[in-house]
Amino acid sequence: MSATPQKNRASRRVLAAAAGLATVGALVAAMPAGAQDRGHGHGHGHHTPARTVDVQLLSFNDLHGNLEPPAGSAGNVTETQADGTTKTIPAGGVEYLASSLRTARKGHPYSITAAGGDMVGASPLLSGLFHDEPTIEALNKIDLDVTSVGNHEFDEGAVELARLQNGGCHPVEGCYEKGKKFQGADFPYLAANVTDEKTGKPILKPYTVWKKNGVKIGFIGVTLEGTPNIVTANGVKGLKFHDEIETVNKYAKELDRQGVKSIVALIHEGGAPASSAYNYNCDSPGAGDGISGPIVDIAKGISPKVDALVTGHTHQAYVCTVPDPAGNPRLVTSASSFGKLYTDTTLTYDRRTKDIVRTSVKSSSSSNPTSANHIVTRDQPKATDMTALIARWNTLAAPISNRPQGFISADINGRGSTAPEKPLGNLIADAQLEGLAPADKGGAVVAFMNPGGIRADLVYKSTGNEGDGVVTYGESFTVQPFTNMMNVVDLTGAQLISALQQQVSGANEASPKILQVSKGLTYTLDMTKTGAARVVVDTIKLNGAAIDPAKTYRVAMNEFLAGGGDGFAALGQGTDKLVGASDLDLFNAYLAAHSTATAPLAPPATDRITVIQ
Repeated sequence: MSATPQKNRASRRVLAAAAGLATVGALVAAMPAGAQDRGHGHGHGHHTPARTVDVQLLSFNDLHGNLEPPAGSAGNVTETQADGTTKTIPAGGVEYLASSLRTARKGHPYSITAAGGDMVGASPLLSGLFHDEPTIEALNKIDLDVTSVGNHEFDEGAVELARLQNGGCHPVEGCYEKGKKFQGADFPYLAANVTDEKTGKPILKPYTVWKKNGVKIGFIGVTLEGTPNIVTANGVKGLKFHDEIETVNKYAKELDRQGVKSIVALIHEGGAPASSAYNYNCDSPGAGDGISGPIVDIAKGISPKVDALVTGHTHQAYVCTVPDPAGNPRLVTSASSFGKLYTDTTLTYDRRTKDIVRTSVKSSSSSNPTSANHIVTRDQPKATDMTALIARWNTLAAPISNRPQGFISADINGRGSTAPEKPLGNLIADAQLEGLAPADKGGAVVAFMNPGGIRADLVYKSTGNEGDGVVTYGESFTVQPFTNMMNVVDLTGAQLISALQQQVSGANEASPKILQVSKGLTYTLDMTKTGAARVVVDTIKLNGAAIDPAKTYRVAMNEFLAGGGDGFAALGQGTDKLVGASDLDLFNAYLAAHSTATAPLAPPATDRITVIQ
């Protein structure tokens, strides 16, 4: 990416520089390679610059095209109070995110804004309907400097990702606004560990260097190596995904040889803090003791040349200190998802060594904090340019988005449910079974839905002018934004049993992925056991009859699961495939068939999976 867009934004960013962060060093930040120094003077005059300078790094992750405030539980942040109790705070929405970042930059002449991937993909209708062009436009206006790719940046394949970076109207749908051509991202998407199978070269820039008044900070961006397991096959066709540690270390050496000693890694992989509260101290009792998951081992393996890690993917909030391989303290941060939080980090840059001073790095909970997560509250003024952007795209989306699909009597939780069996998961699976049970539609007798494909809740309270309890097309799209095509395949009873066991074993043992099942399928999950034994095989029944390992069953699932996605290799072994309607079409058809204004649909019972804890 040329430095030109960055130079064009220089004066805006200087005026909007950043504020509110503690002072003493630990992280760094990034801007596109070749970006020129921003601003002039800033009080330095003709004096000799101080040896150290504080650089503000503002970061967030997993926006997923949530331009409007997320509805229901997906839009809440949990905060621990001084007395140990917790409260939930509504947060997010790009109008507020822009205001928060612009306020934070005030008084900070050295400020960088970076992201940890999944800026787009699995997006609500306002962005998803237009192939996420509205989100890229919003991020340009917010002055995002750099982001790594995430797995969802590959939902529509590498060619579409390149279009989001470089601009140009959609190859099928064309330009959405008369006289306007999509300009692409002003900021670079970094994809250091994603290479073209034929050339072996990264499909986008592997790193970039932010520069200002002699201060240089390098950014390396990677997504999780396991991206092909959680994205449809077409999305990653022709691509190879490489080890995160090896890739970051490779490019850290390259940057070091170029004289760039201060480096931040943007890694779309994350961890699981012991508490869901955004202000939880994950450095208690010791550094990094309160966090687990893949990012811990990654952080421990990444070269000491890297000074900080901005992470994502797990949609969790944390600011942790995980020592690098040399035993030095190093920050690992994540800002939840959907623009509900941002992380504000101070990196102290030493002009003589050209490196970040890390000996005094402290977590947000320490007596001398240098990094902390902040809530994007909704009680602050909205950014008027974001309000105008949302209104413009909403006008284009309204004829489709506002169309009623059905009626509900109460919230039906999906993403907001922490239980293995989710009310909305049952509803979606039932819709898939009903739509694909007829002989000419596939003859399905059971349906499976992957939990990660449920992106939101169905919320009873009106989000617009539709009225309470009305489910609009925009709301159903937000729940299932992938529009995956449905498949019906033959699987043996033995393969069905294996699929259920794969929920809690193999790749999914450490972090179980519990399939949502259609009515009629029941079984017991014993979480006191380990691995495949957690599924009590003799309790698995379909319509009251035990599953026969030798019998063949017609099974409905989306194309992602049918391809063995999410570690469900057994589901990828299906034969005699019939391709049906999209998951969204079946969902909307079910809502229309089973609800009216006077007889709304109630949340389904969650009595299909018996869980022993």
